[in-house]
Amino acid sequence: MKLYSRMPSLDLHGLDRVYAKILIEEFIDDQVRMKNKEFVIIHGIGSGILRKTTQEVLRYHHSVREYKIDFFNPGCTLVKLK
Repeated sequence: MKLYSRMPSLDLHGLDRVYAKILIEEFIDDQVRMKNKEFVIIHGIGSGILRKTTQEVLRYHHSVREYKIDFFNPGCTLVKLK
């Protein structure tokens, strides 16, 4: 994770999908207010529930320009804002 150590990040390990969705939306809004254009969401690999929840929120959030699973760590999603 050293590559992203200077980027804001949100760790969702151990959360359920409802609470994760709320935290992701609040985190995105905070990053917009702080004028950060890139950040990382750490959802882990596991069964994929948190990854799917993360992608669902990012897909429909009006401030998200693009997002992708990190090539070197599939437990993280990299996000870029408009």
